[in-house]
Amino acid sequence: MYNHTKKIITTTIMKLREKNPNNHPLILTLLIGSLLLSCSIVFAETDSSLDKNRDILKLLEVSGLLEQMNYIQDGVTSSYARVISLTYPKVPNQFWNDLNKLTDKEEMKILIDQVVLVYDRNMTHDVIKQLIKMFSTPFWVEWKQKMPAISKEAGLVGSEWTQKIMQSDSFKKKLDALVAKYELEKLNSTPETSHAKEESKK
Repeated sequence: MYNHTKKIITTTIMKLREKNPNNHPLILTLLIGSLLLSCSIVFAETDSSLDKNRDILKLLEVSGLLEQMNYIQDGVTSSYARVISLTYPKVPNQFWNDLNKLTDKEEMKILIDQVVLVYDRNMTHDVIKQLIKMFSTPFWVEWKQKMPAISKEAGLVGSEWTQKIMQSDSFKKKLDALVAKYELEKLNSTPETSHAKEESKK
């Protein structure tokens, strides 16, 4: 929009110069007017962008995604915590407190800003506003509050189900039948030909 307006103004000034080269006051007036118009357009676009970014942050908050990003932050240190606890059996309690502070607000801000950009690229401002309304209803507020506990419990159910399936005789029989069907043992016990060896080296 700004570039289109600028092009129209530039064309108009050039035409005025061609018709009357000495008409400097009119050209000067038009230049000042165009400058003011350009500035107002830029500021309007900036304000619109800021409003959209504010609403994206609001959406992240009301939808519970902002809280989920805090879990991502915790995940960074928890991965190292497991390694440290295996490597060093004796660790002071204060160490764990300090470990959790290694990712600070500035680093979280970088993550949030990147997520805001993703929303900005893929969603219109109107859709974001509608989603804020939807996630602000009592139904979604209750869902957001209960979702962490539901996710944790569902995750445990999933893990137990996986273990049960993997340890069951029926699954093992099905797997053995599949291995036999495709003759995987025979396929992998055949000595490699010189051609196959050369191909594997490439």
